[in-house]
Amino acid sequence: MDKKSQLIVVDAMILPDVFTKVLDVKKLMAQKGEKSFASACKRVGISRSAYYKYKDSVFSYEELFNRRIVNLYLLLSDSPGVLSSVLVFLHGLDANILTVNQSIPVDGAAAVNISLRLADASPDELISLNSITELDGVLEAKVLSAE
Repeated sequence: MDKKSQLIVVDAMILPDVFTKVLDVKKLMAQKGEKSFASACKRVGISRSAYYKYKDSVFSYEELFNRRIVNLYLLLSDSPGVLSSVLVFLHGLDANILTVNQSIPVDGAAAVNISLRLADASPDELISLNSITELDGVLEAKVLSAE
């Protein structure tokens, strides 16, 4: 019988501690809480071999499924503070900005692509994103994708 990769959701309370400790090590390293995997493993109380055994198979449900990644295209006027006001607006939606790519302004307008992660993936938040066009200096806004 062939075993295919299959995702299942299991309450962490019934799993062996090693799985939550692997997540703790990943978080420590992502946030630069430790300088090496060895020291992170030691800090949380698991062996390096246990970490490496499970690191590619253990993920937090919240990390993978409770967040929505949205890609925005904006056309902004070439005026001071316009991009800053857009970022403040997105902060108000509790968006985590992943990338910002701005082209050089041409004819008084610059194209900006922003990738962001929304913690609450409700349709209302996507509708709120469309109100970004009401900001001064935002000439055009499109939601390119929402995963």
